[in-house]
Amino acid sequence: MDIEVEVADSVSSVPRASWDALVGADNPFVEHAFLSLLEDSESVGAGTGWLPAPILVRTEGRLIGAAPAYVKSDSYGEYIFDWSFAQAAARARIPYYPKLVVAVPFTPATGPRLLVHPDFEASVIRRALLAGMNRLRQATQSSSIHILFSPADEAHALSELGLLHRTTHQYHFTNPGYGSFDDFLGELRSEDRKQIRRERRKVSEQGIETELRRGDQLSVEEWSILFELYTSTSGRKWGRPYLTRAFFERASAYVGHRALVGFARDRRGEILAGTLSFEKGACVYGRYWGSFGELDGVHFELCYYQLIDHLIRTKKSLLEAGAQGEHKIKRGFRPSPTHSLHHFESSGLARAAARAFHAESAELPGLLETLSTHLPFRRR
Repeated sequence: MDIEVEVADSVSSVPRASWDALVGADNPFVEHAFLSLLEDSESVGAGTGWLPAPILVRTEGRLIGAAPAYVKSDSYGEYIFDWSFAQAAARARIPYYPKLVVAVPFTPATGPRLLVHPDFEASVIRRALLAGMNRLRQATQSSSIHILFSPADEAHALSELGLLHRTTHQYHFTNPGYGSFDDFLGELRSEDRKQIRRERRKVSEQGIETELRRGDQLSVEEWSILFELYTSTSGRKWGRPYLTRAFFERASAYVGHRALVGFARDRRGEILAGTLSFEKGACVYGRYWGSFGELDGVHFELCYYQLIDHLIRTKKSLLEAGAQGEHKIKRGFRPSPTHSLHHFESSGLARAAARAFHAESAELPGLLETLSTHLPFRRR
């Protein structure tokens, strides 16, 4: 089979049907619509630190593999933190930026990164994509390659091809087949069950009503308010929002069928807080939260309980609610490993990273076991 590898300047330039033929059933973020929305809204591109450079593999003109690659000039918006390696490189007078990142910008959610057409041999296409990454790294004089939030099977396959495998962790809610939210609560210890009920009750006692709607059901004004909520919180947290106003203005047309928007309203119907999440197949992904003030219990209601209830009612199996947050454990989110793959051109950085990743991997099972002792579920 003759294979051609090329680097495009955007996902938007690739036909949508060809790209989406490579995408699996459960991840909305590697779909053409989401990635092209980031580009077309100028959330990524020149001046953002994320320069799109998707790698494409073709045979006889047919797209059979792709990777959402970006040339990065900083480490913001990645959520697999490598600041210590950048600092070590600076001390050794080794240029760390630019670097090549294969990921979904601003999205710490596990999903395929080396997209492979199901009719073709995955190992062959992965090798071709890696070869394309190396050529792009050389052409851009990038110091390294970073493939972030790969699924476990992809991570293990890539580590066998020589990339350094890093394991970290998040907190994920899994639905074993609950019939209702009350069924879930019935599996918890009494004190934890009462705590969740108290937190949910606080919301209604404040006269606040919540709702969850699909993104394509929202008005233009509601999307605009959602942007204001996003900037009100992300600006305080990160200093500047990653997503532009144009992202929210165009979201309904691009990804409205994948988006889930939660709102909290006062007695007059005015919006006080909101969340933006996404769903596809068996999975739900909580992404962005914002509020116009301090509201007791509303964050937990919109970001966790409302999405858990939706997960159960729609018989989906997995809720990922973003990076970090040990407070999620008491709400039923299990500590779960996450995976990334790395290549450093500097042999010194590669050795240092290998030692650090090995130490993290050695400690992780014990850490996950310790964290799991704080889960709220009754012992059987």
